[in-house]
Order: sequence, then C-alpha cells, then structure tokens
Amino acid sequence: MLRMAFARRHLAGLRFGKFLGTGTGETFGPGDSDLTRWAAITVSDAPVRFPTWDKIATSQARIELEPLISRGTWSGRSPFAPTGRKSEGMVLALTRARLRPARALRFWRAVPGVAREIAAAPGLLARFGVGEAPIGWQGTVSVWRDATDLTAFAYRQPEHRAAIARTPADRWYAEELFARFAVHDISGDRTVLGWSAGR
Repeated sequence: MLRMAFARRHLAGLRFGKFLGTGTGETFGPGDSDLTRWAAITVSDAPVRFPTWDKIATSQARIELEPLISRGTWSGRSPFAPTGRKSEGMVLALTRARLRPARALRFWRAVPGVAREIAAAPGLLARFGVGEAPIGWQGTVSVWRDATDLTAFAYRQPEHRAAIARTPADRWYAEELFARFAVHDISGDRTVLGWSAGR
C-alpha cells in the first residue's frame, strides 16, 4: 500500500494512467477489497512496463485493448479515443464512478442483485472491481466472450436494467465513465483477472 502512494511517478509520459486497488468482484461493495492484487490502466502509444512491480509480483496478467466506445469522464478527462469499430471477439467492459457521498448507501443497496446476475451471466469470462480510494471512487472490469453476451447482460437482466434506469433519478454519481474495448491479447496468469474456471 505504501508503494501505491508513490506509484504515480511511474505513470509520467503517458496520455493517461491510474494505479488502482481491486476487489474480488463478488459484491462490488466496499467490503470486497482484495489487498493482494493491484491494477494499472494506461493509455499510450507503446507498451508500458512496470519492472519494480514485476519484481515483487507472485503472478500477473496483461490485457491489450482497443477502445470501441467510451462515454463520460475520469478525473475530468476523456481518456479513451474510441474507434467505433465493432468487435467479433472478446470484449472488456470498464465502468468507473465517483459516488456522491449522500447517495452511496442507496447505490450499495442496489448492488447485490446486480452482482448475483453478473455471476450467472452467459458469456462472462472474468470480473473484478477496481478503486482509487477505499470508498466511493470505484469501478468494475468484466471480460465477455463477445459483445452480444455483454449487451444481453446489460439490457436484459432485470436488476441491472433497473439500476441503469434509476441512475439519472437517483443521481448516484458525481462523475461516471463507461467504456467497451476489443480484447487484442491476454498474457500471463488469467486467474489474476478472476477468470471463471473452465472458460
């Protein structure tokens, strides 16, 4: 955790970069944190390496992505330049939000139903939570067999569809971002990503 506090210097020279804590992805709530796993998201013209982190890691995974769709902002910026292309293969969905403190409890009450739905969703390959702060600055990462499976979960599962519908009225977020990516390559240990057994 101390290393995380000084990690930003490793992100110099990137168009966008964040070091993030993670959660197991089972509840996506504040009690879901996993202090043994950390994540970095980077936007750059060339591959980014973190040799000091590699030296202490017991395992690691890397996903190379192409942004297809991106809506919203992260720390006041639009970090991804979407191509608008359609992907025929695996896709990754990233959601990120900064919760309004007064709305956080209401948001977390809506999470269990959505978490149950995503755990059983056809085509889900991996999922985990990410966060910039212990509470309220959080997001989700999920990897899907294809865009059709992701769309079916997002708009046809009742709990998730209800959460989407409630978002504007309940004003849960002070800032939010949703992005969809084509997965070009996955290297390393996929269990780090919460890869589902047998997929």
